Amino acid sequence: MQTATDAPPEVVDQVALARLYGEPLFALPQDLYIPPDALEVFLEAFEGPLDLLLYLIRKQNFNILDIPMVDVTRQYLGYVEEIRSRNLELAAEYLLMAALLIEIKSRMLLPPRRQEGAAEPEDPRAELVRRLLEYEQMKLAGQQLHALPQFGRDVLAARVHIEQSRLLRLPDVEAGELQQAWADILRRARLVQHHRITREELSVREYMSHVLKRLQGRRFTPFEDLFEPARGSTVLVVTFIALLELAKETLVEITQAEAFAPIYVRLAYTPA
Repeated sequence: MQTATDAPPEVVDQVALARLYGEPLFALPQDLYIPPDALEVFLEAFEGPLDLLLYLIRKQNFNILDIPMVDVTRQYLGYVEEIRSRNLELAAEYLLMAALLIEIKSRMLLPPRRQEGAAEPEDPRAELVRRLLEYEQMKLAGQQLHALPQFGRDVLAARVHIEQSRLLRLPDVEAGELQQAWADILRRARLVQHHRITREELSVREYMSHVLKRLQGRRFTPFEDLFEPARGSTVLVVTFIALLELAKETLVEITQAEAFAPIYVRLAYTPA
């Protein structure tokens, strides 16, 4: 708020005490003629009635929990009186707070009233103190947020243009590197090798028939002549099982002249 005055105002908190044609003035010249409308007092910029009231309390180190309503109300009304003649819309907002202060001051002059069930009488300043404390917390939080670095004000995005060449540059490869790469491929191939096992269907009955056919027309057949090693161990096992099944069913006879002598196989004798 700005107001015209002829008397030199006092400097408040080392802030410019006036403005002369828009320029801040920290000390009044002694021999300078100042027209009445040229010098306007530079007052604190407040965001509302609570901001002004909190300023008056904190500046004079008043206890916010025990506000001296007489002094604060007098100072507040003095400020409202200065701005009322200049800005009626702004003064209306402050007049509402002034009425509240006067009401609280009047209630404090009356005998205290006790609420039902309350141990102590209600303090008329309690609601105002609560609003002031909440406002102060929000104001301090806003100042802390404002002090943080802000993009566009304190921090700018750095942009650098880098020209990229379109020329394709191939790396140089030596023979030793190729050998090493080939050795790595072979090593990985050995790690993923698979051993595939296939299942071969063999019939014991079928090989029993094969053994009987080979024994037909022969009196004695050496034991080892009944096997075919070239066909693999699986065929040898099945042939041996077939021979045991034939002996179990008394279709063949297995003989040996003496210990460690050759073993012979022949068809079992069947009476006519």
